[in-house]
Amino acid sequence: MSLKKRIEEDIKNAMKAQDKDKLRALRAIKSLILLAETAEGKSGELTAEEELKLLVKAAKQRRESAEIYAQQGRADLQAVELGELAVIEEYLPKRLSLEELKDRLREIIQRVGAASAKDMGKVMGVANKELSGRADGKDIATTVRELLS
Repeated sequence: MSLKKRIEEDIKNAMKAQDKDKLRALRAIKSLILLAETAEGKSGELTAEEELKLLVKAAKQRRESAEIYAQQGRADLQAVELGELAVIEEYLPKRLSLEELKDRLREIIQRVGAASAKDMGKVMGVANKELSGRADGKDIATTVRELLS
């Protein structure tokens, strides 16, 4: 089942359950999907990879907004962002722990034959593609730098 259909089903369920917070988050995701489908040059349907990128971007936005609200002492707005983030994360693959990330990156480094920090670009290209949605880009870059030094 495509992400769009899953979201539509979950919107119906959230409406029946009168879960306003979940409903708001699901509608935001559906809006992102519709905007991406109707963007200039698109054929209509999104690929699974494009759907994943949308969800990763939305989750990152919510995380950053929650951090900003926490810094400003706005716990009420932070709670809204964290609630939406929790809903978005239900549709993302399980995030890797730091140890799992290091193991996967060691495997990638060995596979591409990287030996020093000069090879970071090769590793990052493969790692970002394979670990998309399962680890943050900053975490990947930091860990790769650490492993190659």
